[in-house]
Amino acid sequence: MADRVTVIGWDGSPLTEAARGALGAATLVAGAPHHLALQEIPADAERVRLGSVALAARRIAGHRGTAVVLADGDPGFFGVVRTLRAPEFGLEVEVVPGVSSVAGAFARAGMPWDDAHVVVAHPRTLRRAVNVCRAHSKVAVLTAPGAGPAELGLLLDGVHRTFVVCEEMGTENERVSVLTSDKAADHTWRDPNVVIVIGGPQTALVGDGWIAGRDPGTGPRGWTQPDEVYGGVLGEGENELLRAAQLARLGPRTGDLVWDIGCGSGAFAVEAARAGAAVLAVDADPESCARTDAAARQFGVQLQIVRGEAPHILENLPEPDVVRVGGGGAAVVSAVADRRPQRIVAHAATRDAAELIGRDLTEHGYRVECALLQAVGLDTKSWTENERSVVFLLGGELPPRETAR
Repeated sequence: MADRVTVIGWDGSPLTEAARGALGAATLVAGAPHHLALQEIPADAERVRLGSVALAARRIAGHRGTAVVLADGDPGFFGVVRTLRAPEFGLEVEVVPGVSSVAGAFARAGMPWDDAHVVVAHPRTLRRAVNVCRAHSKVAVLTAPGAGPAELGLLLDGVHRTFVVCEEMGTENERVSVLTSDKAADHTWRDPNVVIVIGGPQTALVGDGWIAGRDPGTGPRGWTQPDEVYGGVLGEGENELLRAAQLARLGPRTGDLVWDIGCGSGAFAVEAARAGAAVLAVDADPESCARTDAAARQFGVQLQIVRGEAPHILENLPEPDVVRVGGGGAAVVSAVADRRPQRIVAHAATRDAAELIGRDLTEHGYRVECALLQAVGLDTKSWTENERSVVFLLGGELPPRETAR
């Protein structure tokens, strides 16, 4: 095993005295080609090109001597330190950090970033990274080949965002570009790059702030809000207690894309967005679309509203993780199940309708649950009943082997 392993973060600025000292004593140096060209590396040191960090870690673990790993930015922030410290390699490391590429990108843009979400996009996580960009107004994306600015722009189709693309930061080839997301696919981008994605309603921090990213304490408490908050009379299947049960079964979270089909007042769509998920709200009624837009503005959340008749309008929508079917019955549920979201919820007014939906979900391979929900509202002045609702709530969940995404 290497006698000493030092990880040096390099942001293009001159190396610190500690970094130069570690390099000068190194008998093995791992890094990208531009790192291995640094003059401070001893001529007789073994050089390892850092493609796979795991392979490099095995080389270092078997090396007798002093090893240095060079990485861009802060190697402890979505960087090589996590892999090097993995139990299978047994490496103890010292870290000389540099300015992280995210901090560098926001510095180039002249923007604060304590209110930003930070995500990593590679081909396996690209869809979830895009969903975060749909749901939040300021996101930094650490990209990878095949999951860069062009791919982000293509998957954000229909959602207007501004991109600040920072390429090859800290090198003589550094370039910073500002453009709209729909233009990103028209360019060829150099790796590595960081994309700052901005758009939608900006929620200003109150005072100095206290937590990075979106403050979870903003807005009223509760998964759901009273029906009257959304104005007027809510449609069938939109009452507060049913919405709470639907949210509990779907569990929308950051990185998810939620379809709300038959969004009505927008109550469920807004509440799923408040949980951090990206939401596509679908309805054929222009008045419902307008009410949903107003509700989103009221609560300061991001929604993409699609006007059209289900199930036909669903064909070209991006893949969902979880879906609420608020209208359309078994035909819409069947079309949704064809897209294989992890979870589906629907409701029915009668047992016959519930059985039809349940059979269809079962035939699609979903594990089905059904509950009869009865809510009785009481006037607390006289303790008399003033409202009653009865509905069948159905939930479908794919078996575990199909839920990995």
